[in-house]
Amino acid sequence: MTVNSERKILVTGGAGYVGSKLIPKLLDQGHEVTVLDLYLFGDEALAECREHRALREIKGDIRDRVIVDDAVKGCDTVIHLACISNDPSFDLNPKLGKAINYDAFIDLVDASIESGVKRFVYASSSSVYGIKSESEVTENLPLEPLTDYSKYKALCEDVLFQRRSAEFSALIIRPATVCGYAPRLRLDLTVNILTNHAINNGKIVVFGGEQTRPNIHIEDITDLYVECILWPDKCFDGQIFNVGYENHRVIDIAEKVSKVIARGTPIEKVKTDDLRSYRISSDLIYRVCGFKPRYTIDHAVAGLVSAFDANIIPNAMSDPKYFNIKLLQAIDFS
Repeated sequence: MTVNSERKILVTGGAGYVGSKLIPKLLDQGHEVTVLDLYLFGDEALAECREHRALREIKGDIRDRVIVDDAVKGCDTVIHLACISNDPSFDLNPKLGKAINYDAFIDLVDASIESGVKRFVYASSSSVYGIKSESEVTENLPLEPLTDYSKYKALCEDVLFQRRSAEFSALIIRPATVCGYAPRLRLDLTVNILTNHAINNGKIVVFGGEQTRPNIHIEDITDLYVECILWPDKCFDGQIFNVGYENHRVIDIAEKVSKVIARGTPIEKVKTDDLRSYRISSDLIYRVCGFKPRYTIDHAVAGLVSAFDANIIPNAMSDPKYFNIKLLQAIDFS
C-alpha cells in the first residue's frame, strides 16, 4: 500500500509520549524530521537520536505563529501530536487548553497551507464519540463529546477538513488509549497505571472496573504514523480512522496485568463516580488500508515490566514527569 519516498516532516509534540517512539522510526526510514515541542517533560526523550543529521529540534510554543511558520517551512508533511492531553489536564486550565488544542491548531493548519505542505495527519481522539450504546462504534456514528477536551478535538477535525484542497490532503486518526513503554513515559494511562501500581505498590486498585476502554500499543500507533504518510490518496485524503486493538473492561485489564506480572498481585475494587465507558471498532482502517495492530495489552505490560526490572523508570510513583496533570501543576504552565 505504500510508495518508497523520503519526506520532510514536521512533528508537533515530537518529544512527547508517542513522539519519543515515533521520531526514531521516521529517521530510520530516511525522512528529514523537524520536532516542535516545549520539552516540558525533559530533554532526554529524543536523546538517542539527537545527533542524527536529519533531525532538527525546535524548542518553542505552538501558540507562537512566528515559531510555527519557521518550523513548517520546507516541510511537505505534518504529523500533529501536540496538545494538552486528557480531560483532567485540560480542565486544569480550560483557557490554556483551548489556546493550545484549538486556537493554535487553526494557525498550524493555515501555516501549513501557506508553506506548501501537501499532507497533514491529525491525531484526534476516540473520546469524540462520547458514550455510545452500540457495541461497534464506527466512524460514521455522530460525535457526542462529553468534555471540553474531546469537544475541541472534534472541532479541530472540522477545521482541518474545511481546509482540504487538491493541494492539501488531510487524514484524521482517532486513537484508542495508548499503552506501553516509551522514552518519554506516561504512567497516567490505564494499562500503564495498573502496571505501575502492581510493580511498585504490590497491588492493583481499580476504580469501578466495569468501564470499557479501547487500547492501542505505542508500537502500533507509531508504526501507523510511519506508514500512513506514504499511503496513496485513496487511503489518506479525507479519511477518518479509528485505531485500536482491544476493547476491555478495566477490571479485565487489571487481571491481565496481574497475570503477566505473575506475582499473584491482588486486585482491589473501589467505587467511583467516573463511569465513562468507551469502545471503538477499528475494522475500517484494515478494510481500506490493510493496517492491523500487532501488539497486545500483554505485550505492553511485559515491556513496562522489563523497563522496571532494568531500573530505567526511577521514582515511578512520585516523579511528576510521568503524570501530565502533576507536571502541569508543578510548573504552573500558562
